[in-house]
Amino acid sequence: MNQPQARAVDPTPQQKRAIVRRHVLQQLATELVLPLGGYYVLRAAGLSPWLALVVPALLVAALLGYYGIRRRRLEVVALFTLLAMVAGTAMTLVTGDPRALMVRDSWITGLFGVWILATRHTQQPFVRMTSRAIVTAKVGAQGYRQWDARWDADPEFRRHLRLLSGVWGLVFTVDVPVRVLLASTLPIDAIPLASTLQWVVAVAACVAFQSVYVTKHGLKV
Repeated sequence: MNQPQARAVDPTPQQKRAIVRRHVLQQLATELVLPLGGYYVLRAAGLSPWLALVVPALLVAALLGYYGIRRRRLEVVALFTLLAMVAGTAMTLVTGDPRALMVRDSWITGLFGVWILATRHTQQPFVRMTSRAIVTAKVGAQGYRQWDARWDADPEFRRHLRLLSGVWGLVFTVDVPVRVLLASTLPIDAIPLASTLQWVVAVAACVAFQSVYVTKHGLKV
């Protein structure tokens, strides 16, 4: 006699928070700790600024590729990060100037911001695309499909996701002149830290705003 299948148990709030923490820590390790920490470790070991920037970038690119293969999909932000590293490395090969690799963060971030703003007018605004990993991690694939199905059924849901995407795009675009100033005026070895701290502040502000907004408007899972 076949045994009845056990019902899937929804994760508890504590488990959801733990899942999100793991996801965020992985993102931080890949996109913050490894590039920044790697730069200063390699500089302390005597490598040139150019090599200290490129070697961690190659390691991050390999990790992003690994995660994409393991999950059988490449997240939009991860793909952007990978393309930015490739473009920056190519630029330094042409110019031979490590500052050019640091300045590239400015115009690439600006292009990313413009692209995010453009997605507001599509069926896949930035926040809808990037929410998949977090929502799936918290409530599973079926829960994500139920959450995402609101896009077709609820005009207010669409408006909220487009508004949030606009906030992210605006912050990334306004971020450009600050990055240009930092990359153009600071000493070479001070740029990675200053640029990263500024990036963290900008992203943290967006995350905090989105967290409050989704809770207020019933978008949280």
